[in-house]
Amino acid sequence: MYKINVGISACLLGQEVRFDGGHKRSSFCERDLGAHFDYHPVCPEMAIGLGAPRAAIRLVKRQGEVRAEASNGSFDVTDKLIAFSEQKARQLDFLSGYILCAKSPSCGMERVRIYGANNEGSAKEGVGLFAKALMEANPLLPVEEDGRLCDPILRENFVLRVFAYHDWQQLCARGITASALIRFHSRYKYLVLSHATTHYRALGRLLANLGKANLQEVADSYIQGLMAALTLRANRRSHTNVLMHLQGYFKRVLTPAQKQELCDTIDKYRTGVFPLLVPLTLIRHYLREYPNPYLAEQVYLNPHPDTLKLRYGL
Repeated sequence: MYKINVGISACLLGQEVRFDGGHKRSSFCERDLGAHFDYHPVCPEMAIGLGAPRAAIRLVKRQGEVRAEASNGSFDVTDKLIAFSEQKARQLDFLSGYILCAKSPSCGMERVRIYGANNEGSAKEGVGLFAKALMEANPLLPVEEDGRLCDPILRENFVLRVFAYHDWQQLCARGITASALIRFHSRYKYLVLSHATTHYRALGRLLANLGKANLQEVADSYIQGLMAALTLRANRRSHTNVLMHLQGYFKRVLTPAQKQELCDTIDKYRTGVFPLLVPLTLIRHYLREYPNPYLAEQVYLNPHPDTLKLRYGL
């Protein structure tokens, strides 16, 4: 089975690399996502020669500079950690996503605790040194923390972005042409619309001028806009808008009873009675009964494998 390349903090796969010699195995990452992701685990602290168990390191702000130091003050690994992180991050452009260990001074994506010099308090305002280098070197890469993946909305959004970015990488590998870029956008139109109408319009305007602009520059701007749009969370209102657009494709083929059923199902989703999966399942059923090639290619209808059950709680 073909799998997507995704980076991950090694401790989340059960590797005993944490400072206390333990791990933070995530069953969702290892079992559920692991069925679709080919993981590339990294532990920055082990990579720079720190063993396990070891003295815990933490971020400390000294004279305006954030340092990575042992919690007991016995050593400083800032320079080693930054050097490794910057070098490693440049080697990971083949990945389609990354899952980081929350709160880690090396891997934390956000709200990592930074201590003041001489134990003068602390604040959750930092980013792990490896995570910082990773995101700076790969700004389009979908990145998420293990803890945030417990939220069904954030979980679905991250996996959706991984599959979309992987789709883009495959397009780039085949070679981008103007027609291929138009076809790609055509498949993603309703997915983008479900996340951000402003980005939807902006991407449309961008491609409308495709014949007058440099193709690579347009492609670069397009993927930046697409990933920015997908980072924004879709909601019931935006999903309802898209569902009503999709409903329009069946107005000439459905019976009056079927039209009413679809209309009622969408409205019950809008009001919170049904989850998103219910109207989507009905639309996909009608699509099989009344085939529409354009609609069948819409990523919105199948942004990730059904076996992940990511839309059950939306």
